Amino acid sequence: MSIGEIAASFGLATHVLRHWESVGLLAPPRAVAGRRRYSADHLYRIAVILRAKEAGFGLDDIREMFAAPGPEQRTEVLRRRRAELARRIAEAQASLELIDCALTCDHDDFTSCPHFQAMIADRIGLEAPVHTPI
Repeated sequence: MSIGEIAASFGLATHVLRHWESVGLLAPPRAVAGRRRYSADHLYRIAVILRAKEAGFGLDDIREMFAAPGPEQRTEVLRRRRAELARRIAEAQASLELIDCALTCDHDDFTSCPHFQAMIADRIGLEAPVHTPI
Protein backbone atom coordinates (compact mmCIF):
# COMPACT_ATOMS: atom_id res chain seq x y z
CA MET A 1 0.00 0.00 0.00
CA SER A 2 1.12 3.56 -0.60
CA ILE A 3 1.42 6.12 2.18
CA GLY A 4 -1.76 7.82 0.98
CA GLU A 5 -3.73 4.56 0.97
CA ILE A 6 -2.61 3.49 4.42
CA ALA A 7 -3.11 6.97 5.89
CA ALA A 8 -6.64 7.09 4.48
CA SER A 9 -7.45 3.65 5.89
CA PHE A 10 -6.74 4.99 9.40
CA GLY A 11 -8.08 8.50 8.87
CA LEU A 12 -4.60 9.99 9.30
CA ALA A 13 -2.73 12.65 7.41
CA THR A 14 0.31 11.35 5.55
CA HIS A 15 2.58 13.67 7.54
CA VAL A 16 1.68 11.70 10.70
CA LEU A 17 3.09 8.51 9.17
CA ARG A 18 6.17 10.39 7.99
CA HIS A 19 6.67 11.75 11.50
CA TRP A 20 6.32 8.29 13.02
CA GLU A 21 8.92 7.12 10.54
CA SER A 22 11.27 9.98 11.51
CA VAL A 23 11.04 9.05 15.22
CA GLY A 24 11.66 5.38 14.55
CA LEU A 25 8.19 3.88 14.91
CA LEU A 26 7.83 2.83 11.28
CA ALA A 27 10.33 1.73 8.67
CA PRO A 28 8.52 1.00 5.42
CA PRO A 29 10.72 -0.20 2.58
CA ARG A 30 11.12 2.00 -0.46
CA ALA A 31 9.94 0.89 -3.86
CA VAL A 32 10.99 2.24 -7.23
CA ALA A 33 11.35 6.04 -7.21
CA GLY A 34 11.75 6.02 -3.43
CA ARG A 35 8.05 5.67 -2.62
CA ARG A 36 7.15 4.04 0.66
CA ARG A 37 5.39 0.69 0.45
CA TYR A 38 3.42 -0.49 3.47
CA SER A 39 2.56 -4.15 4.15
CA ALA A 40 -0.03 -5.89 6.32
CA ASP A 41 2.56 -5.89 9.12
CA HIS A 42 2.69 -2.10 8.92
CA LEU A 43 -1.11 -1.94 9.19
CA TYR A 44 -0.91 -3.92 12.41
CA ARG A 45 1.93 -1.77 13.77
CA ILE A 46 0.02 1.45 12.98
CA ALA A 47 -3.04 0.04 14.75
CA VAL A 48 -0.87 -0.75 17.79
CA ILE A 49 0.57 2.78 17.77
CA LEU A 50 -2.91 4.31 17.61
CA ARG A 51 -4.22 2.10 20.41
CA ALA A 52 -1.17 2.90 22.54
CA LYS A 53 -1.72 6.62 21.97
CA GLU A 54 -5.37 6.21 23.01
CA ALA A 55 -4.10 4.60 26.23
CA GLY A 56 -1.95 7.65 26.91
CA PHE A 57 1.41 6.40 25.65
CA GLY A 58 3.72 9.01 24.23
CA LEU A 59 5.70 8.31 21.09
CA ASP A 60 8.86 7.87 23.18
CA ASP A 61 7.17 5.18 25.28
CA ILE A 62 5.88 3.42 22.17
CA ARG A 63 9.32 3.50 20.56
CA GLU A 64 10.89 2.22 23.78
CA MET A 65 8.40 -0.64 23.91
CA PHE A 66 8.99 -1.56 20.25
CA ALA A 67 12.78 -1.39 20.69
CA ALA A 68 12.87 -3.30 23.99
CA PRO A 69 15.32 -6.19 23.74
CA GLY A 70 13.14 -8.43 25.87
CA PRO A 71 9.87 -8.83 27.73
CA GLU A 72 11.25 -7.39 30.99
CA GLN A 73 11.90 -4.01 29.39
CA ARG A 74 8.49 -3.97 27.66
CA THR A 75 6.86 -4.93 30.94
CA GLU A 76 8.52 -1.97 32.68
CA VAL A 77 7.17 0.46 30.08
CA LEU A 78 3.71 -1.10 30.41
CA ARG A 79 3.83 -0.91 34.22
CA ARG A 80 4.74 2.79 34.12
CA ARG A 81 1.94 3.57 31.69
CA ARG A 82 -0.54 1.44 33.64
CA ALA A 83 0.21 3.37 36.83
CA GLU A 84 -0.27 6.68 35.02
CA LEU A 85 -3.50 5.49 33.40
CA ALA A 86 -4.85 4.23 36.75
CA ARG A 87 -4.07 7.65 38.27
CA ARG A 88 -5.88 9.44 35.43
CA ILE A 89 -8.89 7.12 35.76
CA ALA A 90 -9.04 7.76 39.52
CA GLU A 91 -8.95 11.51 38.92
CA ALA A 92 -11.68 11.25 36.28
CA GLN A 93 -13.80 9.10 38.60
CA ALA A 94 -13.42 11.65 41.42
CA SER A 95 -14.44 14.42 39.02
CA LEU A 96 -17.48 12.43 37.91
CA GLU A 97 -18.51 11.87 41.52
CA LEU A 98 -18.17 15.59 42.24
CA ILE A 99 -20.34 16.48 39.24
CA ASP A 100 -22.92 13.83 40.20
CA CYS A 101 -22.99 15.25 43.72
CA ALA A 102 -23.65 18.74 42.37
CA LEU A 103 -26.33 17.48 39.97
CA THR A 104 -28.25 15.62 42.66
CA CYS A 105 -27.90 18.24 45.40
CA ASP A 106 -31.13 19.59 46.94
CA HIS A 107 -29.53 22.85 48.07
CA ASP A 108 -30.23 26.06 46.16
CA ASP A 109 -26.48 26.47 45.81
CA PHE A 110 -24.69 23.13 45.60
CA THR A 111 -21.46 24.79 46.82
CA SER A 112 -23.08 25.22 50.24
CA CYS A 113 -23.99 21.52 50.44
CA PRO A 114 -22.06 19.81 53.30
CA HIS A 115 -21.57 16.68 51.19
CA PHE A 116 -20.16 18.69 48.26
CA GLN A 117 -17.93 20.70 50.62
CA ALA A 118 -16.68 17.47 52.21
CA MET A 119 -15.72 16.16 48.78
CA ILE A 120 -13.84 19.38 48.02
CA ALA A 121 -12.15 19.37 51.42
CA ASP A 122 -11.03 15.79 50.86
CA ARG A 123 -9.60 16.77 47.47
CA ILE A 124 -7.52 19.62 48.88
CA GLY A 125 -6.53 17.75 52.02
CA LEU A 126 -8.57 19.59 54.65
CA GLU A 127 -9.72 17.58 57.65
CA ALA A 128 -13.10 19.23 58.01
CA PRO A 129 -15.17 20.92 55.32
CA VAL A 130 -15.73 24.62 55.39
CA HIS A 131 -19.50 25.20 55.45
CA THR A 132 -19.60 28.49 53.61
CA PRO A 133 -20.76 29.01 50.04
CA ILE A 134 -18.03 29.35 47.46
